[in-house]
Amino acid sequence: MKWLASFSLSGLVLVLVAAWTSIAIGWTHMNTRSQIDLELRRAKARQLLEIFPLETHNNEMVDDTFLVRAETPLLGIREAKQGYKVRQDGVVIGVILPVTARDGYSGDIQALVGILKDGTLAGVRVVSHRETQGLGDKIEIRKSSWIRGFNGRGLDNPTPAGWNVKRDGGVFDQFTGATVTPRALIVATRRALEYFQFNTATLLEMEPDSA
Repeated sequence: MKWLASFSLSGLVLVLVAAWTSIAIGWTHMNTRSQIDLELRRAKARQLLEIFPLETHNNEMVDDTFLVRAETPLLGIREAKQGYKVRQDGVVIGVILPVTARDGYSGDIQALVGILKDGTLAGVRVVSHRETQGLGDKIEIRKSSWIRGFNGRGLDNPTPAGWNVKRDGGVFDQFTGATVTPRALIVATRRALEYFQFNTATLLEMEPDSA
């Protein structure tokens, strides 16, 4: 009977240890996941603020989202993604659209395109890409100021022919040894402006008769 009691006690201890371990692992995972989610949110918020700085709005853009449906050709996206509203005192003054340039040199280029209510660009930022280091990666703001060349542009500035790199008759600089990459992002940005033009009333939450 003693060995049975000893066995039962050992079994109980093992069960308690296993239960405590499971609780500890679950707690650690939950807290780690929460911290990761918080850091991702902060990173996204910083990225949005690069396009629309704090002084341009007074809403939390990272929380003011809308869904861009999957298979939206002008934006190049194949799955539903989040867009962001930019507000001043509750009024939408601009939006940030998710864009995918599918003709990059090394694959897709994911970007965010900020557009003011008048149809001009507030800014463009690359989210991810696989372009060649030292060449195509100049589309990143930390590598080059090239992407700032979109600021203030619109569908009529430049003219349609101007929406290209200079070697093709456009107004945008190309990169030495890497023309495909900037060309892809230029085309994707112009298409985002076209999407905005076609969906202005919805994006700016305008009444149908004021579109």
